[in-house]
Amino acid sequence: MGFKPKHMDFTLSPYTGLTRESWIEAGEYMLGGIFRHIKSFDDPVVMPRQETKITYPHLNAAGESPLAERKAEMFEGLTRSFFIAAPLISIKPELTICGYKLKDYYKNQILRSCTPGDTHCVGNYEELQEITGHSDPFRAFQQTVETCALVIGLWASRDVIWKNFTKEEKDVVAAFLSSFAHANTVPQNWRMFNMLDLAFLHMEGYPIDQEIMLDHAQAILDYYVGDGWYRDGQSFDYYSCWAFNFYAPLWNLWYGYENEPFLAKKFEEYSNCLMKTYPDFFDADGFTNMWGRSCIYRFASTSPFDGNLMLQNSSVDAGLARRIASGSLMQFLSRDDFSWEGIPTMGFYGQFSPLVQGYSCAESPFWMGKVFLCLHLPENHPFWTETEKSGTWEKLGENEIKETALNGPALCFTNHKANGETILRTGKIVKNVGDKHGLWNYAKLCFNTKYPWEATPQGEIVPLEEAVKQIGREFVKRADADNKAKSEVTAGEIESQQYVLKDLTYNTVSIANATFWGGVRNGVLYRRQYFDYRLNTETHWIQGLFLADFPVSYGIVRVDKMKLFRRPVRFTLGAYGFPDNGTIVEEYHEGAARAVVLRGKDAMGKPRQLAMTIYDGWDDLEIIYSSDTNPDSKDSIVVYAKAEKKKQYGGGEPYVMISQVITKEGEVPFTGEEIFPIQSISYADKAGCGVYGPVRILLKNGEERIVDYEGMEGNLKL
Repeated sequence: MGFKPKHMDFTLSPYTGLTRESWIEAGEYMLGGIFRHIKSFDDPVVMPRQETKITYPHLNAAGESPLAERKAEMFEGLTRSFFIAAPLISIKPELTICGYKLKDYYKNQILRSCTPGDTHCVGNYEELQEITGHSDPFRAFQQTVETCALVIGLWASRDVIWKNFTKEEKDVVAAFLSSFAHANTVPQNWRMFNMLDLAFLHMEGYPIDQEIMLDHAQAILDYYVGDGWYRDGQSFDYYSCWAFNFYAPLWNLWYGYENEPFLAKKFEEYSNCLMKTYPDFFDADGFTNMWGRSCIYRFASTSPFDGNLMLQNSSVDAGLARRIASGSLMQFLSRDDFSWEGIPTMGFYGQFSPLVQGYSCAESPFWMGKVFLCLHLPENHPFWTETEKSGTWEKLGENEIKETALNGPALCFTNHKANGETILRTGKIVKNVGDKHGLWNYAKLCFNTKYPWEATPQGEIVPLEEAVKQIGREFVKRADADNKAKSEVTAGEIESQQYVLKDLTYNTVSIANATFWGGVRNGVLYRRQYFDYRLNTETHWIQGLFLADFPVSYGIVRVDKMKLFRRPVRFTLGAYGFPDNGTIVEEYHEGAARAVVLRGKDAMGKPRQLAMTIYDGWDDLEIIYSSDTNPDSKDSIVVYAKAEKKKQYGGGEPYVMISQVITKEGEVPFTGEEIFPIQSISYADKAGCGVYGPVRILLKNGEERIVDYEGMEGNLKL
């Protein structure tokens, strides 16, 4: 049963109805799911575990690792649930959940976790090195992450918990924190965990090594790429937002403004820069896109709004920030499948193993609890008192699109008024060959707030004449005779929103594992993808594609060009995964263009529609039915295009592959112009196959797009 708030005010919050009291209810709802599993006051926050093969504690781990992992899990459950509990304890010091007075429970568990020799002690840095046999003198431990969550919770509930520790008890906790604060860490967003540990200790009068603090802080600044975003390792993802842009404002407040004003000014500047465009990262409902690693953290994506509000010179619109935060919160909490046994699933909506990573445990999703820290803002703060605003969505005209392109993090997102969806297109991506998990997370051609990414479809490929259930409009249905042969494509050769390349000589299949960013020119986004990209191979020996795409009212049109050195090959390109809870499949054509339309419902019963259209360069459209590969529904469908390129050189075969995917909610069908938006396609070469020169696309609405790949080579960025 999903969360349903009792207190709602559609005057103050016309979009979501949620108020500060609603948020308090939501926090208590989540804590109720946790504490129903805590059998006694002395039990740690260790939750029932639905998934055991990927997440830790790893059942088959060797040596002393299981002990270290069990300690980490206990601490992760304690501190991440404290994200939710701490601000509620501050507001309601006597708050009791499932018979436990929270201030007493957390005070007891925190002290025991930090006390050497206690059975609940999770081990300081030195002890963990002993347990693991000093196998790596520079090793970092999960506890470092959780010490940061702990100090944030102690700060948020300071008057109720921290102040009520004795001096001796505070010293025990401080010694534990200092052990990790001054020790090795992972050289990316983890540095901020050490920084906040050090800042908390300094704020509470304990000695710290300020040179260590400065080294971490300068490294964090060096990760900055512009537009408010930081590079976290090789990739860009929500860690830039729920880590860098949430922790840095806290660091400013605790330490930076007073002790390092130059650095604090930079962090404030970068946060305000993010606020210029980050609200448009979400859709008209405030939905969070499923993108990047750690998607189990869900609505933690909205935490940088609260971070910005902590700054001395905050720039975010408080009414807009609350609207997005509340929208994203209800995106998940309102769903029946959000939790299992009261605990957030290891998935995006329901349980979904393809997105789960080995560094997570059953308690890891409570990272999302940091958004409840907005409750530290007093009830008279503008975040709670200003009327909700919808920002860009209030300003866009019917069928209007707003496009934002950020060259620093290589992110291009479009807000589509027609369907209320936000589509993200990314670049600067390189993953190991065969890293499907990484490619699903980062390398999809499009990420859509209403159509979360699908893992590799595994199921039955069905001829379209068998799948077509109903034809309800005046378009001409293509002849069944065109599609009698069984498909030569097999499961495993299809990905949603990704090209898959099969070398027909060597019978090998590959997915593009490197995406270079070319930026937006004249309304067209340019990128370059390589299949099986390796640094020990010159790029002229690597198959590739020029990617060029532009938005239309309900989706994206692709005008991609082959960059091949070897044929014959076969390409497939999938649309978004479509939740299959009873789906009508329709097939149409207009001249040489073909389209498949899906009409059905998602797991929550909301009507959904998707259309994929192919023009030049493609041979056919097919569909594959799948199970357990879609985050929304057990069963799903992927429409995909296929094309074979047979001749080694030239031969008049099309070089350019043109397609479109459009989506929307509701039952009003797409119009013919929406399904087939292109009036004409013109090529510069005499053969008309796109071998050279620009491609001119004239749309039926009168707009024109000129796709010109020239100059891409000199402007690609990784």
